[in-house]
Amino acid sequence: MSFTDAVRSCLMSKYATFSGRARRSEYWWFSVLYAVGILLLVGISIAIEQPLLNVLLVALIVPMLAVSVRRLHDTGKSGWRMLIALIPVVGPVIYLVGMAVDSEAPRSSRTAVPIGSKSRTAERARGTEA
Repeated sequence: MSFTDAVRSCLMSKYATFSGRARRSEYWWFSVLYAVGILLLVGISIAIEQPLLNVLLVALIVPMLAVSVRRLHDTGKSGWRMLIALIPVVGPVIYLVGMAVDSEAPRSSRTAVPIGSKSRTAERARGTEA
């Protein structure tokens, strides 16, 4: 997923969607946008001596939480696991490691083996495909 696709997905189509899955690229590209936005607003706030950071936080807190929960779902964890980041010192480290791990295959038997994969082809050859 490209940067523009990730931003469009998080800000337009899945703004407050806490169910489903988000690939690593979607989560990290949106995190890059979030970090750059914070840096820009901090710089502008310092230049004009007015606090502007609340503007960004209000606008992007819901999609950031939503993409984080969907990312945890993609790794096979509950969305509540993001509360682990509240533990001092080690919590944020555990949280970031959890966000960086690879995706887990869906638990549904219908989508567990992608079409065209080697195991699906082997099932067809043996005649054991469901």
